[in-house]
Amino acid sequence: MNTLNTSLQAQSLRCDVLVAGAGPAGLSAALAAASGGARVLLLDDNPWTGGQIWRGGPYAELPAAAKALQHKVAASHNIEVLHAARVVGVVGQLADHTVLVETDSGALHVHWGRLVVCTGARERLLPFAGWTLPGVTGAGGLQALIKGGLPVRGQRVVIAGSGPLLFAVAASARKAGAKVLLVAEQASLARVSGFARKLPLWPSKLVQALQLRDSSYRTSTTVRAVQGVGKVQSVTVKQGESLRTVECDRVAVGYGLLPNTGLAEALGCAMVMRDGAPAIAVDALQATSQADIYAAGECTGVGGSERALAQGSIAGYAAIGALQQACALEKERAYWSAFAAHMHASFALDPGLKNLPMPETLVCRCEDVSHQALQAHGSWTEAKIHTRCGMGACLGKVCGSAAAFLYGWQMPEARLPLAVARVATLAASAPERLTCPDAPGSGGRPSK
Repeated sequence: MNTLNTSLQAQSLRCDVLVAGAGPAGLSAALAAASGGARVLLLDDNPWTGGQIWRGGPYAELPAAAKALQHKVAASHNIEVLHAARVVGVVGQLADHTVLVETDSGALHVHWGRLVVCTGARERLLPFAGWTLPGVTGAGGLQALIKGGLPVRGQRVVIAGSGPLLFAVAASARKAGAKVLLVAEQASLARVSGFARKLPLWPSKLVQALQLRDSSYRTSTTVRAVQGVGKVQSVTVKQGESLRTVECDRVAVGYGLLPNTGLAEALGCAMVMRDGAPAIAVDALQATSQADIYAAGECTGVGGSERALAQGSIAGYAAIGALQQACALEKERAYWSAFAAHMHASFALDPGLKNLPMPETLVCRCEDVSHQALQAHGSWTEAKIHTRCGMGACLGKVCGSAAAFLYGWQMPEARLPLAVARVATLAASAPERLTCPDAPGSGGRPSK
């Protein structure tokens, strides 16, 4: 494996298979595609491979399976890895098979023969009173910060939201020296118990659950408000029908994950609703609705690293025409897809969470737009025009998903550029303009 270094001037790169995203799905896709001799370019916007679930950092401890896969990718002579790189948009027409990539050193035009989209997922954050105070993060966000070296030793921490990730976050915080006072799960005891009863069908998950069990875990419990002056000082939680206040230093709240579909949308790939969120539609070979484009991992529906690994390998093999190897993994994918379905059914969000924000609670933190202000509008587009909601640095990724849950709004399709980019990067796309499929030169939203 070679790590590419770009110059200050835009370069043009060519590869047989481009893999966008270096999490479990991306790593396995790259390795599968490379097995047939294809020239593979693997890019990711992080400084390390592994994605969010296998996120690197000075305090990250990766599982043996992650290290083994990363080692295999690093040892492959026909896999190039480009770190700190993000796809900004599409250059020319989709048939040109060219994307614009921004790196720390400049812009790249990457020409690909096949593309595997492995863009993963992001954390779902729902607004509540006090969620903008320093010291309040997402649950997965806290885990990432700890891996990156955030000092939490001696801090009193409350972790809340929904899903098995809460256990892993609590374990990471305790290992870093934090005092985890409460792990609050919004799902009921009946649902969580039902989830646990079926875990023997997936022995590795049962072992993991037993290792991560936490005496501070409470079901039917949600964070209602965080109090403090300039920092977190306490949190009010609702457990059943009772309210109680817990003095603490840090609060981490995350309500599961949402697929990152922006790149696939910009390429004109069809979407499908999975577990209440848009995801990339794929067939049995992980092929999207667009020729020569495949997708794998959480961007096709959140299902965990094991399913992502199977999907990634299938996509990588299919991209080079190795259909026998791809089909041989169908049983593995189905096994972990069944686990994903069980998990989603067990931890489905309670509609009562829509009552979390107060009228004055900010929903769009970038542009300081309140819940009350958004309730005066009937759609995302209308709210955006009148309040600037979604026009901040996150490009609507946080407030957009929150608005979809709170108000039932349908979110617009992805627009180019896909990420905040330097003017020099956008200028590097000239004379070819950033376009979306079926909209030559428009730079507007994709058609489907």
